[in-house]
Amino acid sequence: MQNDTTPPPPQLVRGIGLGSATALNMIDMIGVGPFITIPLIVTAMGGPQAMLGWILGALLAICDGLVWAELGAALPGSGGSYRYLKEIYGPQKLGRLVSFLFIWQLSFSAPLSIASGAIGLSQYAAFFWPNLEHVWSTRSWSLNLPLIGPLQLSWVAMPATLLAIGVCALTAFLLYRRITAISRLTNVLWAGVMATIGWIIFTGLTHFNAHQAFDLPPGAFSFSRDFFHGLGGAMLIASYDIGGYYNVCFLGDEVKDPGKNIPRALLLSILAVASLYIVMNVSILGVIPWRELVQSGASDTKLYIVSTMMQRVYGHGAASLISVLVMWTAFASVFSLTLGYSRVPYAAALDGNYFRAFARVHPKYQFPYVSLLALAGVAALFCFLRLADLIAALIVIRIVLQFLVQSIGVIVLRIRRPDLPRPFRMWLYPAPALIAAASFTFILISRKNFLREIRYAGVILVVGLAIYMVRSWRRREWPFRDQALVVSN
Repeated sequence: MQNDTTPPPPQLVRGIGLGSATALNMIDMIGVGPFITIPLIVTAMGGPQAMLGWILGALLAICDGLVWAELGAALPGSGGSYRYLKEIYGPQKLGRLVSFLFIWQLSFSAPLSIASGAIGLSQYAAFFWPNLEHVWSTRSWSLNLPLIGPLQLSWVAMPATLLAIGVCALTAFLLYRRITAISRLTNVLWAGVMATIGWIIFTGLTHFNAHQAFDLPPGAFSFSRDFFHGLGGAMLIASYDIGGYYNVCFLGDEVKDPGKNIPRALLLSILAVASLYIVMNVSILGVIPWRELVQSGASDTKLYIVSTMMQRVYGHGAASLISVLVMWTAFASVFSLTLGYSRVPYAAALDGNYFRAFARVHPKYQFPYVSLLALAGVAALFCFLRLADLIAALIVIRIVLQFLVQSIGVIVLRIRRPDLPRPFRMWLYPAPALIAAASFTFILISRKNFLREIRYAGVILVVGLAIYMVRSWRRREWPFRDQALVVSN
């Protein structure tokens, strides 16, 4: 008689406590965004009134964070939105399609987010080596698609691009290890991030020029079409900078006591980072004239604005030190993003709803190594995109294929499964979910040339639908069979 001695599949380790989870969220949220995008957000609105975009972006993050907090506590596990959307819309019916489309868009949006941090790091490295911004080649590509319209793509190659690619590769190398070691490294990175923010705020407040900070241009708050176009663009950039508060939800299987720690980490990180952002950016405006920021934002060069600020206040030595700290912060963000997102395709593949290779777990270190390497590789390719284009595409793709369906989905889940245990319930339900959905819709349609990025999302949606339908037909799954039949991928 032969005994079945097949070992159980490797399990992920619950090694992330509240402190580490909050730190992961904070370094993910801060990253390089606020240090490099303030010229972009001031350019969008044409003056310091752009701080309204920051404030509204922070309120949107709180509302959407409450959506994530309820779902993360009720449905803890690796995968985040993949798990939530599947349960909300039915695991073996529409939810299977919606969750697959989420993973499919994540194959684009997650590397875009990782690449943005790597590009930001390379931008600050240009403070030391200006030749990094020397353009070797730039190209634009356009394709007219039936019913969708022109699809446009621009890319640029320069020495900074190679540095950004190297950052992606180094991150994958450092993450190629057990989660408990990563948790300790996260705390070290977090300390560097907080030191950087603290120094910038101290410098700005001790050298603050209120007249300069609030030197509003004529008609700054005239509620015209241009004002709302600018506000939409400013909120888009603020959503990028504040985004990342949901990173802990992708690590649900590795968080201790997830029913309590996931909501706490979400809300603590949002409140802390939003407050730091508003104070830091107002303090920067009090040192550097906003018209100078507009010049940098319009040319997409010399975006190392914090280095310029420190050079004027303390000299070249301080500027060099802050540049190193911002590069540290950017790397911490890339590290956190790659860690969190690598768990999402893993969870879907383990569930049989994505390509099977992504379910592989390292036999020794117990982490999804195929998913990690794939995301880092695609992020390296996206390093050839311009930062402003990359940010716009990233946010629009996520709004269309993730945030909107999830904001409405938390209400759907309350109706469909009222008895589901919910360790955390959204405050003032359902107002935060509805406000988040309305705000995301405003960001989508209020900007100039908003159809450009929506076309990207449309193409990703159509291709994802085609892939899902072909796979489902071959596997005899929904909608081609009422009950899903699990077969090998």
